[in-house]
Amino acid sequence: MAKIGIFVGTIYGNALAVAEEAQQILGQQGHEVEIYEDATLEQWQMYQQQIVLVVTSTTGQGDLPDNIQPLYTEISDNLGYQPGLRYGLIALGDSSYDTFCGGGRAFDKLLQEQGAKRIGDVLLIDAIDVVEPEVFAQNWIEEWGSLL
Repeated sequence: MAKIGIFVGTIYGNALAVAEEAQQILGQQGHEVEIYEDATLEQWQMYQQQIVLVVTSTTGQGDLPDNIQPLYTEISDNLGYQPGLRYGLIALGDSSYDTFCGGGRAFDKLLQEQGAKRIGDVLLIDAIDVVEPEVFAQNWIEEWGSLL
């Protein structure tokens, strides 16, 4: 089974709730899973030959939350090419904004540019339609875990 680091960008706790749900489901599938809320570049690098799941909200301006922005900047500035990294991405946002899921989309674009291999499609969760994002994400998480 896989070793998975879940890196969380959260504002009001919804992304963390999704990450905790993912940890439970993936753990039941036999994976070794750790959640990082205020991650360092060193913690990220522990997974460069493993698997990462990024679960992040988006601010109203389309930016990443404050707790994950420094990690994103460090990855962008210091890592460059990451061909050994495999990842998944869950983005939370509000479609009433033009920047819907902008934080997650930016993270996905950065990892793609760095040669990381995305597993499956990005899951976009819209706060307009989804009251319980952790419940909404369950099927995606189960399917994603089976692709590992």
